[in-house]
Amino acid sequence: MAVSKFSDVDEYGFKREPDFDYQSYENIMSSYYTVLTTRSIKWQKFSKNNADILGNPRKLKRFVRKGVPGPLREEVWMKSSGAYAMQQKEPTLYQTLLRYEYDQEISDQIKIDLPRTFPDNIHFEQYQLGLYNVLITYAHHNTAVGYCQGLNYIAGLILLVTKNEESTFWLLKVLVEDIVPLYHTKKMDNLITDIDVLSELIRIRVPDVHKHISDLGLPWPVIATKWLICLYAEVVPIETALRIWDCVFLEGNKILLRVGISIVVGLRQEILATDDISELIGLFRALEKNPTLMDCHRFVESVFKVPGTLKRSQIDALRRQIYEQRKADKRKGSS
Repeated sequence: MAVSKFSDVDEYGFKREPDFDYQSYENIMSSYYTVLTTRSIKWQKFSKNNADILGNPRKLKRFVRKGVPGPLREEVWMKSSGAYAMQQKEPTLYQTLLRYEYDQEISDQIKIDLPRTFPDNIHFEQYQLGLYNVLITYAHHNTAVGYCQGLNYIAGLILLVTKNEESTFWLLKVLVEDIVPLYHTKKMDNLITDIDVLSELIRIRVPDVHKHISDLGLPWPVIATKWLICLYAEVVPIETALRIWDCVFLEGNKILLRVGISIVVGLRQEILATDDISELIGLFRALEKNPTLMDCHRFVESVFKVPGTLKRSQIDALRRQIYEQRKADKRKGSS
Protein backbone atom coordinates (compact mmCIF):
# COMPACT_ATOMS: atom_id res chain seq x y z
CA MET A 1 0.00 0.00 0.00
CA ALA A 2 1.32 3.45 -0.94
CA VAL A 3 2.07 5.75 1.99
CA SER A 4 0.65 9.26 1.72
CA LYS A 5 2.98 12.20 2.21
CA PHE A 6 0.10 14.01 3.97
CA SER A 7 -0.44 13.91 7.73
CA ASP A 8 -3.61 12.58 9.29
CA VAL A 9 -4.09 16.14 10.63
CA ASP A 10 -4.63 19.05 8.21
CA GLU A 11 -2.87 22.40 8.33
CA TYR A 12 -5.59 23.86 10.59
CA GLY A 13 -5.35 21.05 13.13
CA PHE A 14 -8.40 19.02 12.06
CA LYS A 15 -8.00 15.24 12.19
CA ARG A 16 -8.71 13.51 8.93
CA GLU A 17 -11.30 10.71 8.86
CA PRO A 18 -9.99 7.11 8.69
CA ASP A 19 -11.51 6.77 5.20
CA PHE A 20 -10.02 10.07 3.96
CA ASP A 21 -9.14 9.80 0.26
CA TYR A 22 -5.46 10.73 0.37
CA GLN A 23 -4.90 9.87 -3.30
CA SER A 24 -7.59 12.27 -4.56
CA TYR A 25 -6.34 14.91 -2.14
CA GLU A 26 -2.76 14.47 -3.34
CA ASN A 27 -3.87 14.85 -6.95
CA ILE A 28 -5.71 18.07 -6.10
CA MET A 29 -2.97 19.55 -3.92
CA SER A 30 -0.18 18.88 -6.40
CA SER A 31 -1.61 21.66 -8.59
CA TYR A 32 -3.10 23.76 -5.76
CA TYR A 33 0.29 24.26 -4.10
CA THR A 34 1.44 25.95 -7.30
CA VAL A 35 -1.63 28.20 -7.19
CA LEU A 36 -0.96 29.07 -3.53
CA THR A 37 2.66 29.98 -4.22
CA THR A 38 1.73 32.15 -7.21
CA ARG A 39 -1.09 33.90 -5.37
CA SER A 40 1.10 34.53 -2.31
CA ILE A 41 3.73 36.29 -4.44
CA LYS A 42 1.06 38.39 -6.17
CA TRP A 43 -0.60 39.31 -2.86
CA GLN A 44 2.75 40.43 -1.45
CA LYS A 45 3.23 42.76 -4.44
CA PHE A 46 -0.38 43.98 -4.21
CA SER A 47 -0.07 44.75 -0.48
CA LYS A 48 3.28 46.44 -0.98
CA ASN A 49 1.99 48.66 -3.78
CA ASN A 50 -1.34 49.44 -2.10
CA ALA A 51 -1.05 50.76 1.44
CA ASP A 52 -4.84 50.73 1.52
CA ILE A 53 -6.02 47.52 -0.14
CA LEU A 54 -9.53 49.00 -0.46
CA GLY A 55 -8.17 51.69 -2.78
CA ASN A 56 -8.23 49.36 -5.78
CA PRO A 57 -11.61 47.58 -5.47
CA ARG A 58 -11.60 45.84 -8.86
CA LYS A 59 -8.20 44.31 -8.33
CA LEU A 60 -9.07 43.43 -4.73
CA LYS A 61 -12.18 41.53 -5.87
CA ARG A 62 -10.16 39.64 -8.49
CA PHE A 63 -7.47 38.76 -5.94
CA VAL A 64 -9.96 37.72 -3.24
CA ARG A 65 -11.84 35.42 -5.62
CA LYS A 66 -8.58 33.63 -6.39
CA GLY A 67 -7.87 33.13 -2.68
CA VAL A 68 -6.38 35.08 0.22
CA PRO A 69 -3.13 33.61 1.65
CA GLY A 70 -3.57 32.33 5.22
CA PRO A 71 -1.20 34.85 6.86
CA LEU A 72 -3.12 37.77 5.27
CA ARG A 73 -6.66 36.58 6.00
CA GLU A 74 -7.14 38.49 9.26
CA GLU A 75 -6.15 41.83 7.72
CA VAL A 76 -8.02 41.27 4.46
CA TRP A 77 -11.19 40.03 6.16
CA MET A 78 -11.16 42.91 8.67
CA LYS A 79 -10.70 45.59 6.01
CA SER A 80 -12.79 44.15 3.18
CA SER A 81 -15.80 43.44 5.43
CA GLY A 82 -15.89 46.81 7.16
CA ALA A 83 -15.06 45.23 10.55
CA TYR A 84 -11.85 47.28 10.84
CA ALA A 85 -13.75 50.54 10.22
CA MET A 86 -16.31 49.49 12.86
CA GLN A 87 -13.53 48.79 15.35
CA GLN A 88 -11.93 52.19 14.76
CA LYS A 89 -15.19 53.89 15.74
CA GLU A 90 -15.41 52.00 19.06
CA PRO A 91 -11.85 50.87 19.82
CA THR A 92 -12.51 50.04 23.49
CA LEU A 93 -15.82 48.23 23.00
CA TYR A 94 -14.55 44.66 23.25
CA GLN A 95 -12.42 45.27 26.35
CA THR A 96 -15.35 47.07 27.97
CA LEU A 97 -17.70 44.16 27.24
CA LEU A 98 -15.23 41.72 28.81
CA ARG A 99 -15.78 43.45 32.15
CA TYR A 100 -19.57 42.98 32.11
CA GLU A 101 -21.42 40.72 34.50
CA TYR A 102 -22.88 38.02 32.30
CA ASP A 103 -26.27 36.33 32.24
CA GLN A 104 -25.78 32.91 33.83
CA GLU A 105 -28.17 31.08 31.51
CA ILE A 106 -26.39 32.33 28.37
CA SER A 107 -23.00 31.61 29.93
CA ASP A 108 -24.02 28.04 30.75
CA GLN A 109 -25.38 27.47 27.25
CA ILE A 110 -22.11 28.62 25.67
CA LYS A 111 -20.06 26.48 28.05
CA ILE A 112 -22.07 23.41 27.03
CA ASP A 113 -21.28 24.07 23.37
CA LEU A 114 -17.56 24.79 23.77
CA PRO A 115 -16.37 21.15 23.88
CA ARG A 116 -18.76 20.34 21.01
CA THR A 117 -17.07 22.92 18.80
CA PHE A 118 -14.47 21.30 16.54
CA PRO A 119 -13.76 18.31 18.87
CA ASP A 120 -11.69 16.82 16.03
CA ASN A 121 -9.27 19.77 16.08
CA ILE A 122 -6.07 19.09 18.02
CA HIS A 123 -5.42 22.80 18.70
CA PHE A 124 -8.89 23.99 19.62
CA GLU A 125 -8.78 23.29 23.34
CA GLN A 126 -6.37 26.20 23.75
CA TYR A 127 -8.89 28.51 22.02
CA GLN A 128 -11.95 27.56 24.09
CA LEU A 129 -11.56 30.41 26.58
CA GLY A 130 -11.10 32.88 23.74
CA LEU A 131 -14.18 31.50 22.00
CA TYR A 132 -16.17 31.78 25.24
CA ASN A 133 -15.08 35.42 25.60
CA VAL A 134 -16.12 36.27 22.03
CA LEU A 135 -19.50 34.54 22.26
CA ILE A 136 -20.47 35.85 25.70
CA THR A 137 -19.45 39.44 24.93
CA TYR A 138 -21.30 39.38 21.63
CA ALA A 139 -24.41 37.87 23.27
CA HIS A 140 -24.54 40.80 25.70
CA HIS A 141 -23.64 43.35 23.06
CA ASN A 142 -26.40 42.24 20.68
CA THR A 143 -29.29 41.06 22.83
CA ALA A 144 -31.58 40.64 19.79
CA VAL A 145 -29.33 37.77 18.72
CA GLY A 146 -27.89 36.72 22.06
CA TYR A 147 -26.34 33.30 21.55
CA CYS A 148 -27.57 30.62 19.17
CA GLN A 149 -25.99 27.41 17.94
CA GLY A 150 -24.08 27.99 14.75
CA LEU A 151 -22.33 31.08 16.08
CA ASN A 152 -19.85 28.84 17.91
CA TYR A 153 -18.72 27.29 14.61
CA ILE A 154 -18.49 30.63 12.85
CA ALA A 155 -16.59 32.38 15.66
CA GLY A 156 -14.51 29.26 16.31
CA LEU A 157 -13.28 29.06 12.73
CA ILE A 158 -12.56 32.80 12.61
CA LEU A 159 -10.55 32.40 15.82
CA LEU A 160 -8.57 29.51 14.36
CA VAL A 161 -7.65 31.70 11.40
CA THR A 162 -6.97 35.01 13.16
CA LYS A 163 -5.79 33.68 16.56
CA ASN A 164 -7.07 37.03 17.83
CA GLU A 165 -10.10 37.35 20.13
CA GLU A 166 -10.81 40.98 19.36
CA SER A 167 -10.62 40.57 15.58
CA THR A 168 -12.89 37.53 15.91
CA PHE A 169 -15.45 39.59 17.85
CA TRP A 170 -15.53 42.31 15.18
CA LEU A 171 -15.70 39.84 12.29
CA LEU A 172 -18.55 38.00 14.01
CA LYS A 173 -20.33 41.32 14.56
CA VAL A 174 -20.05 42.39 10.91
CA LEU A 175 -21.21 38.98 9.71
CA VAL A 176 -24.26 38.72 11.99
CA GLU A 177 -25.35 42.35 11.70
CA ASP A 178 -24.35 43.43 8.18
CA ILE A 179 -23.62 40.43 5.97
CA VAL A 180 -26.30 37.96 7.11
CA PRO A 181 -28.70 40.08 9.21
CA LEU A 182 -31.66 38.25 10.79
CA TYR A 183 -30.13 34.83 10.15
CA HIS A 184 -29.35 34.24 13.82
CA THR A 185 -32.27 35.94 15.58
CA LYS A 186 -34.97 33.85 17.25
CA LYS A 187 -37.34 34.10 14.28
CA MET A 188 -34.52 33.68 11.71
CA ASP A 189 -36.60 35.68 9.20
CA ASN A 190 -33.90 36.22 6.57
CA LEU A 191 -32.55 32.69 6.93
CA ILE A 192 -35.98 31.19 6.22
CA THR A 193 -36.42 33.57 3.27
CA ASP A 194 -33.00 32.77 1.79
CA ILE A 195 -33.61 29.02 1.98
CA ASP A 196 -36.70 29.59 -0.18
CA VAL A 197 -34.70 31.92 -2.46
CA LEU A 198 -32.03 29.24 -2.90
CA SER A 199 -34.67 26.62 -3.66
CA GLU A 200 -36.27 28.87 -6.29
CA LEU A 201 -32.92 29.73 -7.93
CA ILE A 202 -32.09 26.03 -8.15
CA ARG A 203 -35.56 25.29 -9.58
CA ILE A 204 -34.90 27.86 -12.32
CA ARG A 205 -31.37 26.59 -13.14
CA VAL A 206 -31.70 22.81 -12.73
CA PRO A 207 -35.44 21.99 -12.69
CA ASP A 208 -34.81 18.24 -13.04
CA VAL A 209 -32.69 18.19 -9.87
CA HIS A 210 -35.18 20.34 -7.98
CA LYS A 211 -38.04 18.04 -9.02
CA HIS A 212 -36.07 14.91 -8.05
CA ILE A 213 -35.35 16.28 -4.57
CA SER A 214 -39.00 17.26 -4.18
CA ASP A 215 -40.21 13.86 -5.41
CA LEU A 216 -38.03 12.10 -2.84
CA GLY A 217 -39.63 14.28 -0.17
CA LEU A 218 -36.56 16.08 1.19
CA PRO A 219 -37.50 19.65 2.27
CA TRP A 220 -35.07 22.45 1.44
CA PRO A 221 -34.84 23.62 5.08
CA VAL A 222 -33.40 20.19 5.96
CA ILE A 223 -30.79 20.58 3.21
CA ALA A 224 -29.85 24.22 3.51
CA THR A 225 -30.40 25.44 7.09
CA LYS A 226 -26.95 24.35 8.27
CA TRP A 227 -25.37 25.54 5.01
CA LEU A 228 -26.54 29.09 5.60
CA ILE A 229 -26.60 29.37 9.39
CA CYS A 230 -22.98 28.12 9.62
CA LEU A 231 -21.93 29.83 6.36
CA TYR A 232 -20.78 26.38 5.13
CA ALA A 233 -18.45 25.82 8.10
CA GLU A 234 -18.78 22.19 9.25
CA VAL A 235 -20.42 21.49 5.87
CA VAL A 236 -17.68 21.61 3.22
CA PRO A 237 -13.91 20.94 3.51
CA ILE A 238 -12.17 23.51 5.69
CA GLU A 239 -10.07 25.17 2.97
CA THR A 240 -13.14 25.39 0.74
CA ALA A 241 -15.10 27.06 3.56
CA LEU A 242 -12.33 29.60 4.05
CA ARG A 243 -12.14 30.35 0.33
CA ILE A 244 -15.92 30.92 0.41
CA TRP A 245 -15.51 33.24 3.41
CA ASP A 246 -12.80 35.23 1.59
CA CYS A 247 -15.52 36.17 -0.91
CA VAL A 248 -18.37 36.53 1.62
CA PHE A 249 -16.48 39.12 3.68
CA LEU A 250 -15.93 41.23 0.55
CA GLU A 251 -19.02 40.61 -1.58
CA GLY A 252 -21.72 39.77 0.95
CA ASN A 253 -24.44 37.19 1.34
CA LYS A 254 -25.18 36.62 -2.36
CA ILE A 255 -22.04 34.45 -2.36
CA LEU A 256 -23.82 31.99 -0.05
CA LEU A 257 -26.56 31.55 -2.66
CA ARG A 258 -24.00 31.15 -5.46
CA VAL A 259 -22.26 28.46 -3.42
CA GLY A 260 -25.52 26.59 -2.77
CA ILE A 261 -26.41 26.60 -6.47
CA SER A 262 -22.89 25.47 -7.41
CA ILE A 263 -23.00 22.57 -4.94
CA VAL A 264 -26.30 21.28 -6.31
CA VAL A 265 -25.31 21.74 -9.97
CA GLY A 266 -21.90 20.18 -9.32
CA LEU A 267 -23.54 17.12 -7.76
CA ARG A 268 -26.33 16.94 -10.35
CA GLN A 269 -25.60 13.41 -11.56
CA GLU A 270 -25.05 12.09 -8.05
CA ILE A 271 -28.32 13.64 -6.84
CA LEU A 272 -30.31 12.26 -9.77
CA ALA A 273 -28.80 8.80 -9.13
CA THR A 274 -30.27 8.65 -5.60
CA ASP A 275 -33.31 6.40 -5.21
CA ASP A 276 -34.62 7.33 -1.78
CA ILE A 277 -34.57 10.11 0.78
CA SER A 278 -32.02 8.45 3.09
CA GLU A 279 -29.54 8.11 0.23
CA LEU A 280 -30.06 11.76 -0.71
CA ILE A 281 -29.58 12.89 2.89
CA GLY A 282 -26.39 10.82 3.05
CA LEU A 283 -25.06 12.53 -0.07
CA PHE A 284 -25.62 16.01 1.37
CA ARG A 285 -24.17 15.01 4.75
CA ALA A 286 -20.94 13.83 3.11
CA LEU A 287 -20.03 17.10 1.37
CA GLU A 288 -16.83 17.40 3.43
CA LYS A 289 -15.51 14.27 1.70
CA ASN A 290 -16.77 15.02 -1.79
CA PRO A 291 -13.92 15.40 -4.34
CA THR A 292 -15.81 18.18 -6.15
CA LEU A 293 -15.74 20.29 -2.97
CA MET A 294 -12.29 19.14 -1.90
CA ASP A 295 -10.85 20.86 -4.97
CA CYS A 296 -11.42 24.29 -3.43
CA HIS A 297 -9.80 26.34 -6.20
CA ARG A 298 -11.80 24.76 -8.99
CA PHE A 299 -14.98 24.85 -6.91
CA VAL A 300 -14.67 28.56 -6.08
CA GLU A 301 -14.03 29.27 -9.77
CA SER A 302 -17.31 27.44 -10.51
CA VAL A 303 -19.14 29.63 -7.96
CA PHE A 304 -18.69 32.59 -10.33
CA LYS A 305 -19.53 30.66 -13.51
CA VAL A 306 -22.10 27.93 -12.82
CA PRO A 307 -24.96 30.08 -11.42
CA GLY A 308 -24.59 32.54 -14.30
CA THR A 309 -25.68 36.15 -13.84
CA LEU A 310 -27.07 36.67 -10.37
CA LYS A 311 -27.68 40.36 -9.71
CA ARG A 312 -28.29 41.66 -6.21
CA SER A 313 -31.43 43.42 -7.48
CA GLN A 314 -32.76 40.06 -8.74
CA ILE A 315 -32.05 38.39 -5.38
CA ASP A 316 -33.62 41.25 -3.42
CA ALA A 317 -36.76 41.18 -5.60
CA LEU A 318 -37.07 37.43 -5.05
CA ARG A 319 -36.60 37.89 -1.30
CA ARG A 320 -39.37 40.50 -1.17
CA GLN A 321 -41.69 38.29 -3.22
CA ILE A 322 -41.10 35.25 -0.98
CA TYR A 323 -41.34 37.26 2.24
CA GLU A 324 -44.63 38.86 1.17
CA GLN A 325 -46.02 35.47 0.11
CA ARG A 326 -45.12 34.02 3.50
CA LYS A 327 -46.89 36.91 5.27
CA ALA A 328 -49.96 36.41 3.09
CA ASP A 329 -49.99 32.68 3.85
CA LYS A 330 -49.81 33.41 7.59
CA ARG A 331 -52.75 35.83 7.36
CA LYS A 332 -54.76 33.28 5.40
CA GLY A 333 -53.91 30.58 7.96
CA SER A 334 -54.98 32.72 10.92
CA SER A 335 -58.24 33.91 9.38
